[in-house]
Amino acid sequence: MELGVVFPQSEIGTDPAAIRDFAQAAEAMGFTHLLIYDHVLGADRDRPGGYRGVYDKDTQFHEPLVTLGYLAGQTKTIEFCTTVLILPQRQAALVAKQAAEVDILSGGRLRLGVGSGWNEVEYEALGMNFHDRGKRQAEQVELMRALWTGEAITFNGQWHTVTKASINPVPGRQIPVWFGGSHPALLKRVAKLGDGWIPLMGPNDEARAVISKLHEELRAAGRDPQGFGIQAQAQAGGGTPERWVKHAHAWRDLGATHLAIATMNAGFQTPDDHIDAIRRYREAVAAAI
Repeated sequence: MELGVVFPQSEIGTDPAAIRDFAQAAEAMGFTHLLIYDHVLGADRDRPGGYRGVYDKDTQFHEPLVTLGYLAGQTKTIEFCTTVLILPQRQAALVAKQAAEVDILSGGRLRLGVGSGWNEVEYEALGMNFHDRGKRQAEQVELMRALWTGEAITFNGQWHTVTKASINPVPGRQIPVWFGGSHPALLKRVAKLGDGWIPLMGPNDEARAVISKLHEELRAAGRDPQGFGIQAQAQAGGGTPERWVKHAHAWRDLGATHLAIATMNAGFQTPDDHIDAIRRYREAVAAAI
């Protein structure tokens, strides 16, 4: 099981040097991947109809693909994963172009994690339909993969039309696409189109049941569950070395292939605090798995 870190979006600040230092420190410690969350807009809680989302206008989110383009030039080996990019609120061809660029600049280190999201405020502002987002997501992935071949394509989908056109430059491979979420309809999509799954839960009975269902869907799609990626996450807040090890063992036993430590919402005040936290986590967990 590979160990990674979650980019501390809401607490890292805006100093480019601090952003660079966090990624370089994680790479130097031997973490294999860096996850980055995504939200375009935060709502004012004092808005018509109210707002009860888990974050708002005061929560900072660096734009994932732009940030990863910057970090691609500041690192050498660490893999990048969007966790998750809210794909249906974006234009698929543009995401294909942006993701291709990050993959090129990083030397093939992008894993594109995608999800359908929950925030209608963002969909409204970005001019996308919130209510058909799941079905559109599947077509978006199919279109992006066609564009990543570099060939001029003709694509006639329900929501997307491309007539003898292509992107250039293109990545030197098909960028891995991982899906976040656990809805039954999504699991069918994951099994058909995904290279991996990003659970939004702990290593509990619910996760065990979802993984069992996912394996069933993979076999039904003619795919081998062995080698199918699972990206789990751990929390620094409230953790101890003993709890972190127990948590890592639980995910390993469920078949997780990747596990990343998140340091946000743990009371850390500076970028160096986040770096110290990931160091403590790695020292506790690496030898135990």
